[in-house]
Amino acid sequence: IVRMVPVLLSLLLLLGPAVPQGTQDGPYSLTYVYTGLSKTVGDIPKFQAFGLLNDLSFFEYDSKDRRSRPLGLWKQVEGMEDWEQDSQLQKAREDIFMETLNDIMEYYNDSNGFHTLQGRFGCEIQNNRSTGASWEYTYDERGYIKFNKEIPAWIPLDPAAHITKKKWEAEPVYVLRAKAYLEEECPATLRKYLNYSKSILDRQAPPSVVVTSHQAPGKNKKLKCLAYDFYPREIDMHWTRAGKVQEPTLSGNVLYNGNGTYQAWVVVHVPPKDTAPYSCYVQHSSLAQPLVVPGDAS
Repeated sequence: IVRMVPVLLSLLLLLGPAVPQGTQDGPYSLTYVYTGLSKTVGDIPKFQAFGLLNDLSFFEYDSKDRRSRPLGLWKQVEGMEDWEQDSQLQKAREDIFMETLNDIMEYYNDSNGFHTLQGRFGCEIQNNRSTGASWEYTYDERGYIKFNKEIPAWIPLDPAAHITKKKWEAEPVYVLRAKAYLEEECPATLRKYLNYSKSILDRQAPPSVVVTSHQAPGKNKKLKCLAYDFYPREIDMHWTRAGKVQEPTLSGNVLYNGNGTYQAWVVVHVPPKDTAPYSCYVQHSSLAQPLVVPGDAS
């Protein structure tokens, strides 16, 4: 039973000793996401851990090979983390996390069902100052428990969480360490990681834009504007008709390409007799001025 308590302590071990450094601009965020499954589903591991810097995953760990490894552009970064040592820490946290999931299932007397537990915690800084932090858990995609660092205390969001709260607050030091992690250790570690990652997070990759046209006999013309290979994620795309903004027929969510960049698209349908000029408008922080690509709707 008391083994649930170290979940608070073990989470503090992930990042190791922090090295504060002066960091300007931002905002920058460090977020960790843990997911545990009560049963295996296909090839999905029963336990997974991810770390994100801003919106990019920089490491992963799962219950299959039980090894931490860098992801994406961080595969080329040396010295940011001792991945062998981190693997040992993640193994301990996996065991504790899955025990917590089992304890919740026992509370509901449903050890045979399919259930999920997810933990998410992290912090944000801007101009070298902490601007926010959070730590919360969900059970079966509904709120379970979260930490309020102002009180400080764990706030139950589910009946079973009252038992978890009691165990996690069995000693005052556990609450104080959780507060210290969010307010001090997490921001300090984010500053350390930025020594190795700031150039990745601050980079500007301009979008490449392609416009395609398709029309079946007697049907509306379909104009599609695709922007790809851009970073950061935020982008403004829309179609204009004779200079006036048009509501899109379809628009795609901004999708991660897996190589550290994103793509997005927007579609508009043009009636056969409409000869007004259509253009795709793309605005991104990497561009000195917006791109305007003719759609050739004539």
